[in-house]
Amino acid sequence: MLIGLPREIKDGERRVALIPDAVGELTRAGHEVRVEAGAGLGAGFADTDYAAHGAKLVDGADKAFDADLVVKVKEIQTNEWHRLNPGGMLFCFLHLGADPFMAHELLARRITGLAFETVEDDSKRLAILAPMSVIAGELAVPIAATLLMTANGGRGVALGDARVLILGAGSAGAAAARTAIALGADVTVISRHGSRLAALAHKIGSSARTVALAGNNAAEAAHSADVVIGAVNVPATATPKLLSRSDIATMTATGGTGAVLMEICIDGGGVAETSHPTYHSAPTYVEEGVTHYCVANMPAAVPRSASIALSRAVLPQVMAIAQKGLMQALRDDDGLAAGLHIHGGQVLHPALAKQLNRPWRDLDAMLFAC
Repeated sequence: MLIGLPREIKDGERRVALIPDAVGELTRAGHEVRVEAGAGLGAGFADTDYAAHGAKLVDGADKAFDADLVVKVKEIQTNEWHRLNPGGMLFCFLHLGADPFMAHELLARRITGLAFETVEDDSKRLAILAPMSVIAGELAVPIAATLLMTANGGRGVALGDARVLILGAGSAGAAAARTAIALGADVTVISRHGSRLAALAHKIGSSARTVALAGNNAAEAAHSADVVIGAVNVPATATPKLLSRSDIATMTATGGTGAVLMEICIDGGGVAETSHPTYHSAPTYVEEGVTHYCVANMPAAVPRSASIALSRAVLPQVMAIAQKGLMQALRDDDGLAAGLHIHGGQVLHPALAKQLNRPWRDLDAMLFAC
């Protein structure tokens, strides 16, 4: 199979989906991997590293996109979708639910879209998203601590004295909780998933409060928080808005302006009505006296570590598709099948179909028919 690895062009995105060692495994298995020159430089992987592992280096994105399977990190950008071969395969963080225009274009080109964000392992854990979520959760706390500094417009509270509210107890929320606890913060975690709360409570003991989402308790807890970390992820659909604009405004009531809202899962829209995506080049803005940090690709701040973790999670899926072909790989692995969002002009993920208001085709029925 011909596999393409283009260079990322999203603002601040320095990760690469497959590191040289992973490319080497694919080439040794008999597959051709075209790597756009410079694809790994941001993460510290030189073109010569890829060449040494059997990759074919190509100049320009068009040649990297001219492949049976394109593997990249972030969602297709507006000046990239037309480079995809009609009927080809794309494997990346798709996030089509938040971009109806891109969904329409990819469906029209009959692209097979496999989404990193919903691929599962044997335990139904989000196998590719989880390591990125852990990194984002760990990064959110020191970034928030910096934004709380008076010099950065914060309210001048040290993280060890801060009240930190974390909404969500998945991989990102749990990582943020552990990091905030380690720095001495007063931590509350609220989630609608009782099993995740229980697992987190077991790990952290009495070091933080774990509370089930009910009524307006998320908004009430936010009112007295110095830092709110939104870590709610609903695969292939929009994040529920747990905090209204007025809730954000009341964060200034107890401590004045300069509170911080960190949106880890902003790709789904974020937990607050005031949230919208930002970029590494301009990561923050202020609404209702609260500093918002809503960078959609937070792990790109540590691109080498993130690329190694991402590549480790992605390689087995790419190898399975390359060795077996797409349909057999999907039949053999329910976790990979959970990542198939679009194929042949049809939507195959029910949550995505609902979000886009499009018909949904049952994946099992399609696989049985093939």
